[in-house]
Amino acid sequence: MRQVAADIVLPRFRQLAAEDIDEKSPGDPVTIADRESELRLAEGLARIMPNVRILGEEAAASDPALMQGIDQGALWIIDPIDGTANFAAGMAPFAIMIALAHDGIAEAGWILDPLTGRLCHAVRRGGAFIDGERIVARGSGKERPIASLATRFMPREEGDALLARTADLLTPAEIPRCAGEQYPRLALGQNDISVFHRALPWDHVPGILFLEEAGGKAARPNGTPYQFADGEQSILGASTPALWDRGAEILFA
Repeated sequence: MRQVAADIVLPRFRQLAAEDIDEKSPGDPVTIADRESELRLAEGLARIMPNVRILGEEAAASDPALMQGIDQGALWIIDPIDGTANFAAGMAPFAIMIALAHDGIAEAGWILDPLTGRLCHAVRRGGAFIDGERIVARGSGKERPIASLATRFMPREEGDALLARTADLLTPAEIPRCAGEQYPRLALGQNDISVFHRALPWDHVPGILFLEEAGGKAARPNGTPYQFADGEQSILGASTPALWDRGAEILFA
């Protein structure tokens, strides 16, 4: 991951030409760096575990059939650049993310911030780590929990209603537009609660495992576990289970 960041991602940062940026759909950009990063990462993972299937964001965008059966057997999941809109605009944050899953369950995950070099990783039942040091998730300690609520992909009325419920109960925080940044913010107590909509595997599998192994909680708003093979869905994340309960009561009761 660090080699891909150094060789492919960072040299393109703030150096993209207009022809280096496309749209997979309106408002959903992809850059030449995304595609090159995914290819290099896939090549490296194939050398590590030759018989494991690989699901990359850009490959799946080109061929949706690759999403079929992703809850069966071993699977690498790649987000070559999470926060592409930020990256394409020459802004931080953005991340490179990889997860290893088996039969629909995340077993390990890695989140690299190419600009700072920070590496978050987690192993199921093995803990969460930042740059090799184990961490325990914690809330901000604020009386009104700090909440980052991404409503962009929600129907407008649904998003407006959700935001209206936060008045005087939650303190709004900026939305980093990068799940690879948002999950560490929850684990480190910079934010207490987050809401995501349209939760695709490459955006959330590494971060949810990291948050949960640190002691936080991420689940569907009704409390059922996130299942990445089930398709797009909303996720409520929080620094602690108690904050998750508080967020669910305020936002989704």
